[in-house]
Amino acid sequence: MADARKILVIFGTRPEAIKLFPVINALAATPGLSVRTCVTAQHRGLLDQVMAIAGLTPDIDLDLMEPGQTLDRLTTKLLTGLGEVVDAERPDRVLVQGDTATAMVGALAAYYRKVPVGHVEAGLRSGDIYQPWPEEVNRRIVAPIADQHYAPTETAAAALRAENIDPATIHVTGNTVIDALHWTSERITADPSLAAGLDPIAERFAGKRVILVTTHRRENFGGGMENIARAIARIAARDDVAVLFPMHPNPNVGSVMDAILGDRPNVARIEPLDYPHFIRALGLCHLALTDSGGVQEEAPALGKPVLVMRDTTERPEGVAAGTAKLIGTDEDRIATEVDHLLDDATAYAAMAQAHNPFGDGHAAGRMAAIIKDSL
Repeated sequence: MADARKILVIFGTRPEAIKLFPVINALAATPGLSVRTCVTAQHRGLLDQVMAIAGLTPDIDLDLMEPGQTLDRLTTKLLTGLGEVVDAERPDRVLVQGDTATAMVGALAAYYRKVPVGHVEAGLRSGDIYQPWPEEVNRRIVAPIADQHYAPTETAAAALRAENIDPATIHVTGNTVIDALHWTSERITADPSLAAGLDPIAERFAGKRVILVTTHRRENFGGGMENIARAIARIAARDDVAVLFPMHPNPNVGSVMDAILGDRPNVARIEPLDYPHFIRALGLCHLALTDSGGVQEEAPALGKPVLVMRDTTERPEGVAAGTAKLIGTDEDRIATEVDHLLDDATAYAAMAQAHNPFGDGHAAGRMAAIIKDSL
């Protein structure tokens, strides 16, 4: 394919890999395009899990993860490393995803070489540069650089237009996380062994309503995380409830949970889940209690209400649709909101049956067509 146009896809974390593997597959299946992948390994182990499930082997692996490295040190390493990659690859277009340091610096490295940039999941805004931090500013830096913005929703597209981004460069595609979820769910159905590691949890908590908890946001470290731990302890005191808590590897999470939660029989604090096991966990749960962005998109696709332990969200579509509710990190508020959904069947049904605003599972194909047409 000597005359193929080269697309360089840059990513470094688990969420990026989840949302980009459908795009990589769609690009690879598009005649006239050649796709190359570069991982920074901003998150090493969690990234590798997704790559293995998706059957992807990166063409370039910068392996930049260091324990406890500062954002400025990471940014410096990313800029020099990715600059060298873009120089060597000479792509016709660079794709970045979302709001990570890898995405922001990947766009900047391409811009310094006048290589066009496409931004997957463009236009998400919370309106507060410190929530989520530093992700909100990372997204805003990519926006004026990119010449193709793949907005997951009309709300995201409107946010870009409000920042004077050329409307002709904005494409509402849906969110590729729904593509990834559908693909993975089909794989699990065909081969249950992919997520059989949760069989003991399913048996242990049979007959109880499972609350799936994920928490890792930097802005919740410290007092917020302590509030979350105390709220989980209160929720877990109910006889009809079990808590499934895949623990983020950051010690700012684990040390707090160790101190406050200890070892409770109906709280399963487990290692981080690979993607198929996480999708199964969403299927097993009654509701999700999270400060994650991606869970706000994934859970509604499976009919699971989401209580968001944040004060702002860059995914307001879920709140507007009724699939998600912002509840902050106050201990009493968290416990009260969970009890409400457990005890009020009407309130639960209203959230569980709300329309998922984040896509139909065909976003990646739309992006590949847009890229092909533009070249």
